[in-house]
Amino acid sequence: MTEVDLDHHRSGDAVTAELRADVVAGLTAAQKWLPPKWFYDADGSELFEKITQLPEYYPTRSEREVLAAHAGDVAKLTEAHTLVELGSGSSEKTRLLLDALTGHGTLEAFVPLDVSESALAEAAEAISKDYPGLAVRGVVGDFTQHLGLIPGGRPRVVAFLGGTIGNFLPAERAAFLHSVREVLDEGEWLLLGTDLVKDVRILERAYDDAAGVTAEFDKNVLRVLNARLGANFDLDEFEHVAHWDAGNEWIEMRLRARRELTVEIPGADLTVTFAAGEHIRTEISAKFRPSGVEAELAAAGFALEHWWTDSQQRFGVSLAKSVRG
Repeated sequence: MTEVDLDHHRSGDAVTAELRADVVAGLTAAQKWLPPKWFYDADGSELFEKITQLPEYYPTRSEREVLAAHAGDVAKLTEAHTLVELGSGSSEKTRLLLDALTGHGTLEAFVPLDVSESALAEAAEAISKDYPGLAVRGVVGDFTQHLGLIPGGRPRVVAFLGGTIGNFLPAERAAFLHSVREVLDEGEWLLLGTDLVKDVRILERAYDDAAGVTAEFDKNVLRVLNARLGANFDLDEFEHVAHWDAGNEWIEMRLRARRELTVEIPGADLTVTFAAGEHIRTEISAKFRPSGVEAELAAAGFALEHWWTDSQQRFGVSLAKSVRG
């Protein structure tokens, strides 16, 4: 397989320290929580790829439909020399963009960034093999911390797809969009995927599939804590819950304790007790309205240039240009 360059900005010790800090903060809170980025070890990345293929999980198909229809427009409008993909995963949908940008004749480099080294290396190697002549440089890092270290020539288009922007709380989302704007020059681009508000039954099925794959993915965060911090979570003692918060217009994924439990986490020097029925919130997935997306982009220093949706109006993809502050 073709070798590609990987820039490492997450050492094992630093990752463990970050995990420890998140676990202490989240599991000692009045309402327990854990950040969703800890789903994504090698097993978690594989489980998420399975989720994207489930019949209930429409976002991946809907976004792919939009990109298939409009990747050529993205190429013509941006004339990007570098495509940066944040949270790249398998980079499957990105091939639509790569095809359009290489076909347009401007693309020189592809820079995928992901926290999962295994998923990143596999995707980057496959793309390097399939796109000869394209410089591929993977970045093992956290897109909330390492945006300023992304290589690549101008103009750039940063792709943040899959609706992952919805995993941030509103204040975090605003800070993240500002951080993207800060690393871009005026006139560079952000391509953003946002899942849209829709029928609650469609949403809840998408996050609690009949085959139980999402439940296994949700529990994978406990496997990570067991493996990295020596915790003794019994996964069978927790059940997956997908809850629609109508006030905030987001889905919450939670793990609910089936009975009273005490869990030891030696690597965080922590003992955690759970009441029967107590939850750990493991993810929010905010759903958006077009006017809200435009307003949030504008607040961060982006002008919305194009807004596209799939045929069922389930998922929105926006192309925004960085403007003078």
